[in-house]
Amino acid sequence: MTTKLASPGAPVTFNQETTHDLELTVRDLKLWYGDKQALHGIDLDVYQNNITALIGPSGCGKSTFLRCLNRMNDLIPSVRAEGEIMMEGKNVLSKHVDEVALRKKVGMVFQKPNPFPKSIYENIAYAPRMHDIVSKGSEQDELVERSLRAAGLWDEVKDQLDKPGTSLSGGQQQRLCIARTIAVQPSVILMDEPTSALDPISTATIEELMHELKQEFTIVVVTHNMQQAARVADYTAFFHLGKVIEYNDTATMFSTPEKQQTEDYITGRYG
Repeated sequence: MTTKLASPGAPVTFNQETTHDLELTVRDLKLWYGDKQALHGIDLDVYQNNITALIGPSGCGKSTFLRCLNRMNDLIPSVRAEGEIMMEGKNVLSKHVDEVALRKKVGMVFQKPNPFPKSIYENIAYAPRMHDIVSKGSEQDELVERSLRAAGLWDEVKDQLDKPGTSLSGGQQQRLCIARTIAVQPSVILMDEPTSALDPISTATIEELMHELKQEFTIVVVTHNMQQAARVADYTAFFHLGKVIEYNDTATMFSTPEKQQTEDYITGRYG
């Protein structure tokens, strides 16, 4: 893949042969927690059916940026955001955007698995039923099976769908949460360190699943694990102190980063 190296905050640009469709276009995104500015003029393009990893030291703005994409930061009273996050021709940050509808289009998987205190079946079926995506009966059964299969969990739980989701192992719970996210048919899946609480085997399973899911969904993942970013991501953005220092395709980022600061972080000199 031929790319041009990106300057700080600039989106990757492609030649005509390798242009990808854009899912999200972020321009001059700024965010404050009260008087403290956490994001400083972020520019970033997110490409459809690819995995974009956000890396950087703790407190650098990765998760804050991720939560801007589905307005989860709105749940914090002191937060104020400016700029553009364009999706399907609309600015996500506009007061005219319905946050509930947005979070259906842009689903989220959190660091710690958080299944509902319901059965495995209801963990999947509840939200689609509330959103009128399915009605009870065979259509709902098919959606539950399809979502669990997509998350690589069906064969492990198909005979215990009435058991609580909390009865599963940590890795299974995280895949259940991914299946729950898939069930409402989003365009984008956000993942905030989805494997940090999991053992190596479960981590490998989730990473393999991410590769499969990008065939149908666009994925943005926050990770502290450099090896994980190198394994799973098509593109990587390096955040530091609320700014994007460098953004490029992952192979270029990890082999020949443009910025010395990026190289220092990737090679473990700080962070």
